[in-house]
Amino acid sequence: MGQKFLKGRGAITNHPGRFENTRRIPIDDGWDTMVGKKDIIKTEITAETAQQIITTNRSPDIDFDTSINPYKGCEHGCIYCFARPTHAYLGLSAGIDFESRIFYKPEAAQLLAKEIQSPKYKCRVLALGTNTDPYQPIERELKITRRLLKVLSTRNHPVVITTKSSQITRDLDILKPMAQKRLVQVNISLTTLDQSLSGRLEPRCPTPARRVDTIKQLADAGIETGVMLAPVIPVLTDPEIEAILKVAAKAGAVASGYVLLRLPLEIKDLFREWLEVHYPLKANYILNVISSTHQGRLYVSEYGERMDGSGPYAEILHDRYTKTCRKLGLNKIRRKLNTDLFMHPSEQSRQLRLFS
Repeated sequence: MGQKFLKGRGAITNHPGRFENTRRIPIDDGWDTMVGKKDIIKTEITAETAQQIITTNRSPDIDFDTSINPYKGCEHGCIYCFARPTHAYLGLSAGIDFESRIFYKPEAAQLLAKEIQSPKYKCRVLALGTNTDPYQPIERELKITRRLLKVLSTRNHPVVITTKSSQITRDLDILKPMAQKRLVQVNISLTTLDQSLSGRLEPRCPTPARRVDTIKQLADAGIETGVMLAPVIPVLTDPEIEAILKVAAKAGAVASGYVLLRLPLEIKDLFREWLEVHYPLKANYILNVISSTHQGRLYVSEYGERMDGSGPYAEILHDRYTKTCRKLGLNKIRRKLNTDLFMHPSEQSRQLRLFS
């Protein structure tokens, strides 16, 4: 105990990654207090050279098999983010490093254009924002996601976007024409409607109200929009399941999904620390309930259970979610995105030559 949180950051500590041989322990010698220094950690942005931009997966409990992630790390700082452990592969911490050491791929759009023009490329729906948010704060300056969307739009390539950010409305000029061709769907992640709780859980995300308004703006623009309850945190956010779905549906969401809180690898300790600082009286109770949804452990990695959990508590959550979706008419009209309009660049060139 005695730990404190850093303003604007989700993680409490910055322990070395699981592959490191050393462990650093910070000690307060009093100087920071004497000179009046504040607990502020600036975000460091680093360009990364990538060889390819489209990644594939074969996970049976994920409904996409190709995706793009223009950023590593995420400044939103969500304490529960399942991508945090990936920073260990960079020799960095899943804690503060993950949300303050951001890597970006400046050539992402060029790589995408090159990959989809390969003669062997087969058009499948791409997922954008599956690991870290494609509209995190630095996107305002770098516009990498916007350039990716321009490439996809030019080639009539379908894409599903998942984000917590209201910044996506900046790209309505691209998304609206794509939606008219059934080439895009958007999922807005909404964990809680409580602004105070959101400020602690996901400190640099837009407020819940802004995200609800984003759903409305997207829906009003004719873009098929869903709401993702990701994650549902037992005790802490699960009482809001019905309220979140109702507000999102009223704003125009036509689909939804949910994922039970996942605590793999370093995230278990990070989340425990976060609870001990922000909810010390409830920490053990919340952790015990989480364990009851994962066979007595904080996390299980088996397909089919890692997303939904098991046991009575998890079943009750699933029933509540399912019944509310049915009542609100969510997930009834989710349409399949169109892959038939995709035109390989070489085919497009041949057609243009016919008119030259």
